[in-house]
Amino acid sequence: MARSGPPLRLFQNWQAKLAATPMILTALVVFIGCSLWTVVYSFTNSRLLPRLEFVGLAQYERLWSTPRWQVSIENLAVYGVLSLILTLAIGFLLAVLLDQKIRFEDGFRTIILFPYALSFIVTGVVWQWILNPDFGLQHIVRGMGFSGFTFDPLNDPNLVILALLAAGIWQGAGLTTVILLAGLRGIDEDVWKAARVDGIPTWKTYIFIVLPMMKPVFATCVVLISAGIIKLYDLVVALTRGGPGIASEVPAKYVYDYMFGNQNLGQGFAASTMMLAAVLAIIIPFALFQLGRKRRV
Repeated sequence: MARSGPPLRLFQNWQAKLAATPMILTALVVFIGCSLWTVVYSFTNSRLLPRLEFVGLAQYERLWSTPRWQVSIENLAVYGVLSLILTLAIGFLLAVLLDQKIRFEDGFRTIILFPYALSFIVTGVVWQWILNPDFGLQHIVRGMGFSGFTFDPLNDPNLVILALLAAGIWQGAGLTTVILLAGLRGIDEDVWKAARVDGIPTWKTYIFIVLPMMKPVFATCVVLISAGIIKLYDLVVALTRGGPGIASEVPAKYVYDYMFGNQNLGQGFAASTMMLAAVLAIIIPFALFQLGRKRRV
């Protein structure tokens, strides 16, 4: 039987393609169109309203010379590296524990995943209570007789980023655990049997055999975690409001404040473009990685 040529393939599954057309148009117009619009206006002197008064790289030069933006980038780098490493490590350890087919596994999975069901605003408020020196951890420990104990990270510029980190990991580790657990359950049982027959210790099996087999699962987790790190905003507003001072500022808050608070659209667009570049730096390698896997298969 002769194969159908390209014109005929174009009309295969036309119902599905027709149904996907609105989504494709939305992606092209709303996401790609608005992103390009933002990039173009980042080179203008727009203030309260957008205007095509080009100033070259002036907005970017001002952006990278602003101490507040520099602090926000440093905070995001520290938060991002620690959050990525700790979330993956904690998520994998919890996934390994759950993979032992323990009793009440469904209940533990629900408890672990529950924080992810909360919004960052709720998470920020909860951790604000936990870290409040008047009725939080400091108050509880002092009530146990340690009257000299001091723990007030929300008002300490050197510790406030760690408070954000604890709250972020508390919320995000559950999703990572569930994804990695699904990856572990996808490992063929014959792999474990062969490892046991060869006398390979369990920890070596996980590190040298299971982890390499789970590269695609870890790649997915890295993309999800990284995207959440770059757009970090709600948690900061709810927990620290960027304080004390500018000690916990992040790029997303900088964008919002300049666009809607300071009414400086050009500066906000420039900061948004830098965030977009960071997102593309994550998504493009992931897409190439997935494309390479499909070609190898």
